[in-house]
Amino acid sequence: MGLLRDIGAPGVLVIVIAALIIFGPQKLPELGASIGKMITEFKKAVSANEDENQENK
Repeated sequence: MGLLRDIGAPGVLVIVIAALIIFGPQKLPELGASIGKMITEFKKAVSANEDENQENK
């Protein structure tokens, strides 16, 4: 989380503008949804792995 603190508001603004230029405003909601699904699946996999490791101990 340290990286996000170092970026700050101007850095986030630059990233958002770059994303708009690269992907266009039509693709950003689709891109955001797919990233959200990816993060959710990753968290589920990590949680399942941690549960499995706790059972093996």
